[in-house]
Amino acid sequence: MQRNQPERPSENAPDSAQALWYVAPGKLELRREDLPAPAQGELRVRTLFSGVSRGTESLVFRGRVPQSEWQRMRAPFQAGDFPYPVKYGYACVGMAEAQETAGSARPVFVLHPHQDLFNAPVGSLVPVPEGIPFARAVLAANLETALNGLWDGSPSPGDQITVVGGGVVGLLAGWLAASIPATSVTLIDVNPQKESIARTLGMRFATPGNADGNQDLVIHASGRAEGLNTALELAGMEATVLEMSWYGDAPVSACLGGAFHSRRLTLKSSQVGRIPADRQARWTFRRRMETALSLLRDDRLDALLEPAIPFHKLAEELPDVLSGTRDALAQVVSYPRRSAKRP
Repeated sequence: MQRNQPERPSENAPDSAQALWYVAPGKLELRREDLPAPAQGELRVRTLFSGVSRGTESLVFRGRVPQSEWQRMRAPFQAGDFPYPVKYGYACVGMAEAQETAGSARPVFVLHPHQDLFNAPVGSLVPVPEGIPFARAVLAANLETALNGLWDGSPSPGDQITVVGGGVVGLLAGWLAASIPATSVTLIDVNPQKESIARTLGMRFATPGNADGNQDLVIHASGRAEGLNTALELAGMEATVLEMSWYGDAPVSACLGGAFHSRRLTLKSSQVGRIPADRQARWTFRRRMETALSLLRDDRLDALLEPAIPFHKLAEELPDVLSGTRDALAQVVSYPRRSAKRP
C-alpha cells in the first residue's frame, strides 16, 4: 500500500466540523458542530482515516453497554453520555497542524471519535512512524489491545498457542504470538474463509471440530459463548485461557464443570484499559501506543483492511458493518481534503 501524501494545508482553517453520533439503538447521524480555534497546548487535526472497532462499537450501536460500565467505557474524547446520544470511537489518523506555521503538518494517531476536523492536546497525539501507510495506522488501537493481551497471556518461545475467533483483535494477537521464536499458532474459526488470512499472518487454521487440544495458551476473541467453551476444551493441563472478548450486558454460559478443575485451568481476563501490574512501574499508555504503531511496518497487515467507507456515507453504511449484515474485519473510513476559513 502506498503512503498517501496529504495536500498542503490551507491558510484558512474551517470553523466547523462534522462527527458521527450514535443517537439510538441502530441509528447513526452525522452532526455538525462549531470548532473554536485551538487553545494553548492544542493542535488542529485534519482527519485522513479512522478505523471502526467493530466489537466495541457494535455494542454501543445496539445499546448493549451495561450501566455499570458507562464511565469506564468512555472513550478519551467522547462527547455525550451512554446510552445515547454519544460521539464514540478511538482510532483516528490525521495531520496535526501548527496554526502559526504553514506547511508544518505531521501525521499523528489519536484516540478520537469519527470526526473530520478537531482540536486535541499535543500530549494526546502520537506521531505515525515513517514508512507506515496512514490507512494501516488505524490498526494501532486494536494492536494495542492485542499487545496488552499477550502481556497478560505470557506466551513463551516454543509454546503451542491457539486463538479462537478470527476478528481483528484475534488475528492481531495471533500474528504477534506467531512472531515469537518456535511458537506454533493456530487460528480457530467457524468460517473456513478465514484460513487464507490466518496463513498470510503466519498461523495455521482449523475449524472448531478439527482443532488440536493440549495447548499451552488459548486466546479467546470470538465474542461468543461457544467460542469460550471451545477455548476451554483446547487448553492443556494447568494452561491459561485468556478471555479477550467483551460481551457488554449479555450473559455468558461457560462450561466450568467436567475436567475444568481437574485440569487446573486458569481463566484470565484481559482489558486494554489497564497496563498489567508487572509493567506499570515502567510502561505508560503512550509508550504502549508508540510500540503498537512501530509494529505496523508489516505489509501483511493490509490484509485486515476493508475498502474505505467515505465519511459522508458513514451514517448510512456503517450500520451494515456493525449489525453483521456486511462481513468486515478492520473497517476503514476515509475523509476528504477540505479547506475553509480560520476561526
